[in-house]
Amino acid sequence: MSVCDVVYIIKFSNFMDQILHNWRRLEERIARAAELADRVPAEVEVVAITKTRSAAAVEAAIRAGLRHVGENKVQEAEAKKAGVDAAARWHFVGHLQTNKAGRAVTLFDLVQSVDSARLATALDRRAAGAGRCLDILIQVNTSGVAQQHGISSEELMPLAEEIAALSHLRLRGLMTIAEDCEKASQVRSCFSRLRQLGERLAATRIEGVEVRYLSMGMSADFELAIAEGANLVRLGTAIFGPRD
Repeated sequence: MSVCDVVYIIKFSNFMDQILHNWRRLEERIARAAELADRVPAEVEVVAITKTRSAAAVEAAIRAGLRHVGENKVQEAEAKKAGVDAAARWHFVGHLQTNKAGRAVTLFDLVQSVDSARLATALDRRAAGAGRCLDILIQVNTSGVAQQHGISSEELMPLAEEIAALSHLRLRGLMTIAEDCEKASQVRSCFSRLRQLGERLAATRIEGVEVRYLSMGMSADFELAIAEGANLVRLGTAIFGPRD
């Protein structure tokens, strides 16, 4: 066994210990938040956000029991996924440029951040070329903050109808990022708006559209998101600890 192998084993063991400890605490917090909202804890799934984390850390997270991995850069995901042996469902959660649609289609099981008909069309075309159907979420800007990506509430239904007409995309729900604010009421209102939009979208019964997922909530606010109906929460530092 080489020195490099020994170093990797030690680092992997350290990752496992930290992640298992954090994950046990998170499961308790998720269960408590779900129960307070009269929900079943098993309804809430965690996407481990692995931005800047090593492949070894991702491998450790999957082996600790996490089944979903989220990346926000295509290039980083390409390098990292090649170094991960354990099986997981890979999510793209960042802003996706249309010129990277083809690479995204080959890498990810779910693209959470579709925010235009142009991007949806590019993904559909690339998915057709790859002979697959791609699950997607529409990202909605529920905060009204101009710097945040996502469509407005008014644009949701027209975009959903356009996506429904694309044969290689499956619209499976909505995603949002709450306002970066210390007021819990303002943060929660972003999540409440997405829940209401999800209910409206489901009520339209557009053929081929299923509101299976509401992806909202990150390490600092996921309990508020669970209270408003989130069933995908995107957690990074809560799992892996602070970034170096």
